[in-house]
Formats: sequence, C-alpha cells, structure tokens
Amino acid sequence: MLGTDKQLESILSALEQADTLDGMQSVSEALRDHYKVDHLVYHWVDSAGDQYGCGTYSDAWQDQYLSQNYVRIDPVVQGCYQRFHPVDWKRLDWSSKAAREFLRTSAEYGVGNQGYSIPIRGPNGQFALFTVNHNCDDAEWTKFTEENRRDLILIAHYFNEKALEFEPGRQPIQQSSLSPREIDAMTLLAMGYSRAQVANSLSISEHTLRVYIESARFKLGALNTTHAVARAMSRGLIVV
Repeated sequence: MLGTDKQLESILSALEQADTLDGMQSVSEALRDHYKVDHLVYHWVDSAGDQYGCGTYSDAWQDQYLSQNYVRIDPVVQGCYQRFHPVDWKRLDWSSKAAREFLRTSAEYGVGNQGYSIPIRGPNGQFALFTVNHNCDDAEWTKFTEENRRDLILIAHYFNEKALEFEPGRQPIQQSSLSPREIDAMTLLAMGYSRAQVANSLSISEHTLRVYIESARFKLGALNTTHAVARAMSRGLIVV
C-alpha cells in the first residue's frame, strides 16, 4: 500500500514536486517500471478544451491515434466518459467492427491486451483518464488489479490534482479537515453508492446527508460532489 512502500512514496513525492509536464512524464515512466506493466498513461482535457498527456505509449501510436481521430471510436474513452469508477477493458463494448479494428491496430503499436482505466472529473468540465496497460492472460491481470486497485485509484487522483495546478485561474486549495460523518459519506459515494443508499447505510435522512456533502464540498474547495470525492481521495482523506 501507499503508506508502506518507500519506493512508491519516493515516486509520488517526485510527482508532488513536479512543475512541468516533463516532470509528470518522468513520474509516469517510474510508475510503469514500479508496477512492472507495459504502459501507464494519464490524459486530460482541461476546462478550456485543451488536451494534455503523459505516459509511455510510443510516439508512433500517439501520432496514429491523433491522425486517425480514434477518440471518436475508442471504447475506453467512450465507455469511461459516463463513468466515475474504474473499469477493466474487458467490460467495455468491443463488438463493433470499428472497435475491433482499433484494437487490432493498437496491438500492432505495442498496446497490450489488458487495460484498467480510472475516469476522473474535475471542475469546469475537466475530464481525465488514468490507465495501466499490459500484455498478459486474464488470470494474471485479475490478480494485478485486485492487489493494486486502491493504490491505482489514489495515484490517478494524485495525477489529477497535479494537472489541476496547470489550470489557469485556479482557486487556492482549502485544507480544512473533514468530520468523521463527512468522511463516511464521501467514502460511500466513492464506492458507488447512490445518495439513498448512503443515507440508509448511515441511518440518516437524505436531507442530513446533503448537509454533510455540501459541508465537505465547501471544505475541499470543490465545485461539485464528484470533484469533492476526487479531492478527498487525492489527499488521502478517504480510501476505497
């Protein structure tokens, strides 16, 4: 886990200190090597619609992806855009002819047959994807994702928090701590519970839950609930 792995702590410390995209790129390469996967990629679209990225896919594949405008048909992007929670690529829809051809072409450029992507939404329309990608059998990949899921989610949000620092006109981060009840609410929301399910689990009314959520959002300087959950995760206030 993050708290006990000194090498990982050192890599994330480098991410915290990074002040350029090159710095984020170096961290992505270090994390790829740390987890012994073929590729690790972080890609985001900021509130102005500008796209940025860092990661270990080949330059040739990146050029091919952009030139062919694969974002239109990429099942990973299409499948994750409406999601908040991590998704294994095997659960996405690869049934169309275009998707199958995209998968075949990506393999020619060194993209592995297994993937795990974490969608993230930030303020003002920011959307990001954090992906680990590898070539192995299903059993090995299932073991990897089960063992590393929590750390990968946190790392994804660390990357996103750093990316938000490049946002023009960003607001200063507020450091107020969350109450135990606010932490409980944010944790259950991060796990995919609906508001009704969260209220039922905590034995409170949905009105009271709304008060907790709004209080947490204000303390975290977040513009919406999803952003609040992301910030709470990136700062280690909640773990799922």
